[in-house]
Amino acid sequence: MLRRALFFLGLVWALGAAAQSRFPPPEFEGGHQLPGTTTPAARLVGLQYVDLAVLVTALGVATWLAHRSRSRRGMTVLSIFSLGYFGFYREGCICSIGSLQNVALTLFDRSYTIPLTVLAFFLGPIVVALFGGRTFCAAVCPHGALQDLVLLKPLRVPAWLEHGLGVIPFLFLGAGAILAATGCGFIICRYDPFVPLFRLSGSLTLLTLGAAFVVVGMFVGRPYCRFLCPYGALLRLAALAAKWRIRVTPDVCTQCRLCEHACPYGAMREPTPAGAPAETPAVERRRLTWWLLGLPLLIAAGALLGSRLGPAAAQLHPTVALAERYLGNEKSPANFPPMTAEALSLERAAVDPDTLLASARNIRQRMALAGWLFGGWAGLVVGLKLIALSLRVTRTDFEPDRGACVACARCFLSCPNERLRLGLPPEPAGSAAAAVPGASAGPAATIAT
Repeated sequence: MLRRALFFLGLVWALGAAAQSRFPPPEFEGGHQLPGTTTPAARLVGLQYVDLAVLVTALGVATWLAHRSRSRRGMTVLSIFSLGYFGFYREGCICSIGSLQNVALTLFDRSYTIPLTVLAFFLGPIVVALFGGRTFCAAVCPHGALQDLVLLKPLRVPAWLEHGLGVIPFLFLGAGAILAATGCGFIICRYDPFVPLFRLSGSLTLLTLGAAFVVVGMFVGRPYCRFLCPYGALLRLAALAAKWRIRVTPDVCTQCRLCEHACPYGAMREPTPAGAPAETPAVERRRLTWWLLGLPLLIAAGALLGSRLGPAAAQLHPTVALAERYLGNEKSPANFPPMTAEALSLERAAVDPDTLLASARNIRQRMALAGWLFGGWAGLVVGLKLIALSLRVTRTDFEPDRGACVACARCFLSCPNERLRLGLPPEPAGSAAAAVPGASAGPAATIAT
C-alpha cells in the first residue's frame, strides 16, 4: 500500500512538472533575476469546475466512510489522494481555508466579485459539517491529510493547554476576515505553513515553519488543525449543530476507555462519573448569569485594547506604507539607486501625491475601526469560551465531542462492540486493555458470549 501511495504521489509530481512552461525565460543583462511567483498561474474555468467536482466527490466519500462504512483504511486512502491532488498537484489552491478571506472581501468591497468556484469551496465543507460533522477535515483537506499521515506516536495534550490554544483559531479567523475585508491582504494564505511545502518553493521562514509543523505533527495530533486553522474554527461551530454525529460504539458503550486512548486529537469526552456530586440548578443558573453579565465587559475591554492595534495594522497595507515612505522622503530626501524598488515606488507616489495621501488616510480610518472590531471579537471569543467551560454536560457514554472530532475513523476499531459487529476479535492484536487505566475486557467478553 505504501509503495502504491509513493507511486501515486510521484505520478502527480511528474504531471505538475510537465505542465510547466515549455519556453525558457528571456535572458537579461546586468545580472537581473526573475522574481519567484507567490501564487500559481490562473486556472481555466473548466478545470476549476473539475476541482469543484473532485471536492464534492471527496466530501461525499469521506462522509460515507465516516458514517456508513466506518473504515479507517478507506480514510487513509482518501487522505493520500487528497494530499496528492489538492496538495501537491493543485499546490494548495483553490483552498477552502483561504476562501473565507475572499468571502470577507466580497462582503465589504463592491468592486470585488468572488468566483463561484471559490464560493463553493468555502460553503461546501460547511454545509456538509452541518449534516455529517467535520468530514472535510477527516481526509479531504490536504493540510489535515498531511498531518494525519505523518502521525507516529501521539502524545496527549493537557486539557488546560488544549482549551487555551483552542482559542487561537477563532482569533486568527477574526484577524484574517478583518484584514481581508479592509483590503490589507490575505494573511491566512500569506502565512500558510503547508502551501510552500506543496509548491516546494517559498521563503525559508515559511518552509521552516511548515517543516516544524510536520515534525511536531509526528507526536502531537494535527497541531495546525487544532490550534491555528481558522477554517477549522468555522467547521467546529457548524459541526456542533450536525444532524448526524460520529459514534464510536454501534450499540452499547462498555466503558472500556479504549476509544479514549485511540483518539490522538483530544476529541473524546468521558461520561459523567457515577455518584459525582451534582450542583443544584440554582447554582448553575447563578454562575451562568454572572458570566453573561461579564461578557459585555470582556467585549468592551477587548475593543479598547484592539483600538491600539489599528495604527500598527494599517502599516501592513501597501498604500499606507508607500504614503509613509513618501512623507519621510519629503522631510529627509534620500538618494536611492535608479530602478530600485524604493526609487520606483517614490516616482509612482510623486505622480499624484494627493490621491495617495487621501487613500492612506481612508485606510487608516478603516483600520482603526477594524482594530475596535477585532478587539471586541477577541473579547467575545474569550468570554464564550469561559461560559462553555462553566457549563456542565451530562454524558452516559464515551463519545466524541461534536466540534472537536475530525471524523478520522481512528477510534472505531478500538471499540470491542464494533469489532464484534465486524466479526473480529474483541480486542485488537497486541493491545492490552488491562494496561489502560480503568479499562477492562470484562464487558466485551460478556457481550461476546
